[in-house]
Amino acid sequence: MPDKVLGIFGHPVAHSLSPLMHNFASKKLGLPYTYVAFDVEPAMLKKAVDGIRALGIAGVNVTVPHKEAVVRHLDAVDAEARAIGAVNTIINNGGKLTGTNTDGIGFLRALKTRRFNPRGKRVIIVGAGGSSRAIGVTLWRAGVKEIAVINRTPAAGKKLVEALSQFGAATFVPAASADAGALLAKADLVVQCTSLGMKKDDPLPLRDPAFRKGQLVYDIIYSPVETRFLAAARRAGADTMNGLAMLVYQGSESFRLWTGKKFPEEAALKLLKRHLGRK
Repeated sequence: MPDKVLGIFGHPVAHSLSPLMHNFASKKLGLPYTYVAFDVEPAMLKKAVDGIRALGIAGVNVTVPHKEAVVRHLDAVDAEARAIGAVNTIINNGGKLTGTNTDGIGFLRALKTRRFNPRGKRVIIVGAGGSSRAIGVTLWRAGVKEIAVINRTPAAGKKLVEALSQFGAATFVPAASADAGALLAKADLVVQCTSLGMKKDDPLPLRDPAFRKGQLVYDIIYSPVETRFLAAARRAGADTMNGLAMLVYQGSESFRLWTGKKFPEEAALKLLKRHLGRK
């Protein structure tokens, strides 16, 4: 019996560890699934989504830059994804494609591993893409006190703030603003959601970030293990965390939705840590 296909749509996507962890999980559980990374350029997104139906692909994850754009190409979007305005998981049920979002679940579970309770906290989100939306909505639901969005592009930042404002008071600050540094120093939790940091020569997403002791600084990037952003936070005495646990926990929920089986989280996390340690 040929394997069923799962996958991930992104651009670029060659760096993704999702194929490694999902193929590991399928093999460990004896399930007939093969997970493939599909590099999908933005102009080809609709055709790629149509290909899920045409090829009988069981489901896909969706990553940068498609999480928001993919919504309009699906047959249905569940309440979670509608609230967030972005999809990171597509389930193919007999040709009907339903979108959901497991990023918030993964992020909140990762925070709990550090015993960080978001309730009543001041939060800064750096970036304004699909992951930022999922994390912002999740944090409002978890009872944060306030959220500020810092982004290089005002239009995208203001659009995110408008979406988050239906849950609570959110503010936008341009990344180049002198207020960004002072705002950062007051935050209890700083979440870096841009792709800046994946390459060695990437600039910091914020100029001269004013980190401090007592903060948790979270970068959703997991490769490299420590971005320049996290290194600066660590040197300032802040607690730091990368995106590896979030990757595993959001992937675990996607895997359950596709297969109905429990994902081997701890074994997958150990595998990925070993893999990244060798890079």
